[in-house]
Amino acid sequence: MRVLRRGDSGPDVADIRSLLVSLDLLPGAGTNGAHGADGADGAPSGADAVFDDRTEHAVRAFQQRRGLITDGVVGPATYRALRGSCYHLGSRPLAYLISSPVHGDDVFSLQERLTELGYNAGRPDGHFGPQTERGLKNFQRDYGLTVDGICGPSTVRALRQLSPRARGGRPVFLREQEQVRQAGPRLRGKRIVIDPGHGGDDPGVDVGGVAERDIAWDLARRLEGRMKATGMEALISRGPTRSPSEIERAQFANDAGADLFLSLHSDGNSSPHAQGVASFHFGTGNGTTSTVGELLAGYIQRELAARTGLLDCRTHPKTWDIFTRTRCPAVRVEIGYLTNGQDRLRLSDPAFRDVVAEGLLISVKRLYLLGEGDQPTGTFTFADVLAHELAKAE
Repeated sequence: MRVLRRGDSGPDVADIRSLLVSLDLLPGAGTNGAHGADGADGAPSGADAVFDDRTEHAVRAFQQRRGLITDGVVGPATYRALRGSCYHLGSRPLAYLISSPVHGDDVFSLQERLTELGYNAGRPDGHFGPQTERGLKNFQRDYGLTVDGICGPSTVRALRQLSPRARGGRPVFLREQEQVRQAGPRLRGKRIVIDPGHGGDDPGVDVGGVAERDIAWDLARRLEGRMKATGMEALISRGPTRSPSEIERAQFANDAGADLFLSLHSDGNSSPHAQGVASFHFGTGNGTTSTVGELLAGYIQRELAARTGLLDCRTHPKTWDIFTRTRCPAVRVEIGYLTNGQDRLRLSDPAFRDVVAEGLLISVKRLYLLGEGDQPTGTFTFADVLAHELAKAE
């Protein structure tokens, strides 16, 4: 579907408004005012439905609730989340369909339930993929059900009848942490995908001739060089003239078998006073979070705030495609606001970008050290990392 925003009208907007009404984010019948009459069931009429201020506010509220980019615009990610919110576990059969992937709140509930019961259904992200199918088949096999990988009425009944073996844990994310521990403290051999935001004809935030696309590309190259010097395998997700979608970037990391995915951006805001650095990782806001992603985001925040003096805007859990579609832990970092004069001036300085690149490398090193032989935040240097790598090699 096309991207929808305030001022648009037509049956697609009617569909969006109907979904928002069903979620109690928009009032029901008789409240559409001058923009057209609502139907008898509270849903807006098709051709007369308008994406007005009230609709935009409801979309923003939904995006905030779901950990999406809160821009009030209904793009592919927001539409999928809205459509998926209509389903609850048991409302439809669920299966792994390569040609028509299944997504929704019911898939998320299935993944959460299987995880609670001790089955590895993959990251609870609402996407029914091959890992979810394997976890479901293992459950069906153990419970004496038909092992078809389809979550139908009999499987739903069995899932509801069983008490989980343990609650509150997140085995899939504990496995992530264990993989980091087993990988050891050395950086050599680790495969990292560096993802410079935007690219090609998409400049991202562009103020005063300073484009986010160019800042991200330069940072990626500086970080790539430092990582390769330590023996890491650093891969950049795009070339200087391309702007892949988030799903394409995630697929690049999956195909590469990446250990970590690091996405580089700068921010923008209507207020010139907005400034600072913020980091994001997979998380739903209700306790489901990528343990390693959250840990790395925290290291990045502390290192960059200490080294650059940028305002610490903290870490945040999100359900963006770049997090739900990558199989490895992923972090996105927004380094400065190009709409802020001071941040923009600093990001324009190559020496400052060197400091940022070093901070990012140190953050990854801290992740693999897991607290052993670490140093205070902001004091670990690139030379220290190289010395540590050489010492471990001897």
